[in-house]
Amino acid sequence: MSKTISFNQNKWDLRFLDMAKLVASWSKDPSTQTGAVIVRPNKTVVSVGFNGFPMGMPDTPEMYSNRDEKYSRIVHSEMNAVLFSREPLDGCTLYTWPFLSCDRCCVHMLQAGIDRFVAPRCLDEAKLARWKDAFNRTTKYCSEAGADITLI
Repeated sequence: MSKTISFNQNKWDLRFLDMAKLVASWSKDPSTQTGAVIVRPNKTVVSVGFNGFPMGMPDTPEMYSNRDEKYSRIVHSEMNAVLFSREPLDGCTLYTWPFLSCDRCCVHMLQAGIDRFVAPRCLDEAKLARWKDAFNRTTKYCSEAGADITLI
């Protein structure tokens, strides 16, 4: 069962969320720019990632505007952060911007050993309507795996 789902904030969580927001700005996706930062228990950064196409693939605005093409190619920020990390992630915290990880990324993060997820609360009604089911599954999966979620 989940340790906690909290709405607390501390200075380190705010700092790493700010970093995730910066990393998200590097994405070329015009509709949703996401960023992820993986942090060790000693508060040092393991890796960062933003959503985008794999290395070597063209990533023109036309490709991002074709939804089917974009969804087929895009790598989520969380997955990029894990793929760019070069060490075990047991006990690490994942910071994501602008909202909580989707359910598919959540299961990969749990498998990698991440046991704490920090994200801003999603207050955008359109995004919430679109991602609500995925966020609910993420919350359920973290609860089942004993991972913490902190929403700020």
